[in-house]
Amino acid sequence: MIRAVMRILLLEDQARLLASTKKGLEEMGFAVDAVEDGDAALELATSTPYDALVLDIMVPGRDGLSILRVLRDKRNAVPVILLTARSALPEKLEGLNLGADDYLTKPFYVEELAARLRTIVRRKGGEADHLLRVGDLVMDLVQRKVTRGGEEITLSVREFELLEFLMRAPGRVFSRVQIYEHVWGYGMDLESNLVEVYVQRLRAKIDKDREPKLLRTVRGAGYALGESR
Repeated sequence: MIRAVMRILLLEDQARLLASTKKGLEEMGFAVDAVEDGDAALELATSTPYDALVLDIMVPGRDGLSILRVLRDKRNAVPVILLTARSALPEKLEGLNLGADDYLTKPFYVEELAARLRTIVRRKGGEADHLLRVGDLVMDLVQRKVTRGGEEITLSVREFELLEFLMRAPGRVFSRVQIYEHVWGYGMDLESNLVEVYVQRLRAKIDKDREPKLLRTVRGAGYALGESR
């Protein structure tokens, strides 16, 4: 079972990102020990019973991969999420091979990190971890299947990625640029209408002839899935 308060160790050498991530997680009910130094992180990780670790793989000195390697060599199975740069594919693969439970690419939203933390802790506790739900809309991350009201909805790869992004932070409004950078993974041409096109396609598939409508346009701000916060 997941404890009422999840205790997290966060390793990140960028002071502003460390502080903002710690604050955001604490506002969502996590207890966070935040450190900038890999040696300090390893000492804490081996002496303190954490629910999960969030480790940057690019810190100077002893980095997240090194810490993960030591922990797994010691048969320490604490759940680990790695923070990576977009260009760090070899490090991502190495981390997963070493036993990381998940990775998150920078820049990221703290709401998504929180969702992934809850998921990997549920997984270690033997609870179902592969379903995202917003109302009667259900996404199965293992089978990559989406249903609404029990009826299966066929999505393209990019539509699935867009919907997953929105479902991981239900109710939050994301701008066109935020969606583009997360789903497509590179800087947005401000003249592009790609986001609008995909939102329209997705809305036609998940909301057509169904109530309530889930995919909302927030004028002047962006898009959100589910009820407003």
